[in-house]
Amino acid sequence: MFDYIIVGAGSAGCVLANRLSTNPTTQVCLIEAGGLDRNPLIHIPLGLAVLARNKKINWGYDTAPEAALDGRRLYWPRGKTLGGSSSINAMIYARGHPDDYEGWAKAAGPQWGWKRARELFLRMEGNTALSDEYHNTDGPLAVSNLRDVNPMSHAFVQAGVECQFPINPDFNGEGQEGVGLYQVTQRGGKRCSAVRAFLDPVRHRANLTIETGAQAERVIFEERRAVGVSLRGRNLWLKPKGEVILSGGAVNSPQLLMLSGIGPASELARHDIPLLHNAPEVGENLADHLDISVMSAAKGRSPIGIAPSYLPRAIKAAWRFATKNTGELTSNVAEAGGFVKSDPLQTRPNLQFHFLPAYLRDHGRKTSWGYGVTLHVCDLLPKSRGRIRLGSRDPFAPAMIEANYLSHPDDIGVLLKGLKLARRVMAAPALATLIKAEVAPGCRVQSDAALIADIRARAETIYHPVGSCRMGSDDGSVVDPRARVRGVDGLRVVDASIMPTIVAGNTNAPTMMIAENVADMILRVERDA
Repeated sequence: MFDYIIVGAGSAGCVLANRLSTNPTTQVCLIEAGGLDRNPLIHIPLGLAVLARNKKINWGYDTAPEAALDGRRLYWPRGKTLGGSSSINAMIYARGHPDDYEGWAKAAGPQWGWKRARELFLRMEGNTALSDEYHNTDGPLAVSNLRDVNPMSHAFVQAGVECQFPINPDFNGEGQEGVGLYQVTQRGGKRCSAVRAFLDPVRHRANLTIETGAQAERVIFEERRAVGVSLRGRNLWLKPKGEVILSGGAVNSPQLLMLSGIGPASELARHDIPLLHNAPEVGENLADHLDISVMSAAKGRSPIGIAPSYLPRAIKAAWRFATKNTGELTSNVAEAGGFVKSDPLQTRPNLQFHFLPAYLRDHGRKTSWGYGVTLHVCDLLPKSRGRIRLGSRDPFAPAMIEANYLSHPDDIGVLLKGLKLARRVMAAPALATLIKAEVAPGCRVQSDAALIADIRARAETIYHPVGSCRMGSDDGSVVDPRARVRGVDGLRVVDASIMPTIVAGNTNAPTMMIAENVADMILRVERDA
């Protein structure tokens, strides 16, 4: 029997397992539906370019047909292995904007404001390149500069400067705005996932049980208190006053709540699931960053390419990585980028660039031959909201994802401005001299109507779904400011799904911060008991 059962060993779950098992008398069980993170492509940073194809370590979700995107089903890769999506992401270390957390403070109290968030980010960070008031060097999460930067990425930064964007050497420093190279969650040239940072150092603890290949079917309740978790063929049980913590992410956590009888009454009735607690907002408030790209063919062979001529370079890269953990295989592909405003009236950046010195089609699932570059731009502050629904009462069937991209009329205008800015950067001298021709949208696509049609035909997720189990001080929120599920006892949700609003940046580090904050709250109660 356990004091805590954590469902999901991703960015949040690994942090929780580390922190909650610090007391040797506390029994903690961490369960993960996927397997061990043994695939070498997880740990070789450039391996992420093909991880979207690997069904063994990826849930590989698809959305429902998106009405504003020509009825397309968008592909949502999510990590299904120890480390969750921190084992398959692009490793970009970004905290978001301070105003994001001030918004959280209004929704859920000062313990979620920027002052507290900044303190937690610093506590977790182990930066090998920066040491100042904005960074810490001795935290468990390794953060570093890229060891090998493609010349095309440097050209992108220069092109951004030529477009009058400020150069920014640190997106997590004094200000967010500008263009530059990203810092990454890597240690010694290898991926530093949530497993490497938070789980590996504490695996030896006798009070920590880690189970893989263990997919939860539902939370078990006695009356209105969680007492365990049902797995296929067996159950895990809590000690009296123990807690179940769902850390499955923005798709799986609301799905498991609904399978357990907590959610909108009409949705549960549709699947003949007995209602334990009517929680209309479970699955609602889903937000994500929609992304559109400009792809161009390169004149030379500087980019990372797929061609016979690239083979000698690939062999050299493999040798350098195997012997010194350096070279092109340490690239996270999305090496450079930035945070910019769609127009000067914006009070803060509302667009994010991700520049890749390579072609990228369909999340890497389609092979693109030759040498090229891709500039992604996403709307950081979308107003559109979607929802997660049940596809079936079968816990092994995927949830129904209704992202509702571009359902708010303001969002298409922002993304249109972003696409135009991305084109402007690609046409700046520093890049234009290295580019042969635009591949997508293509030189014939020029009018606003044609560009909007292109967005509807090609836009994709940039992998930041959040908000489907909204946290708040109001009674309508799914979880309270301590991440406790309203209407029942002994159950929390701790992951990106509880974000009241989406952060203006990549979501991995903020998700870890959420877990660190809630762990502090739990441990504080333990100490005071």
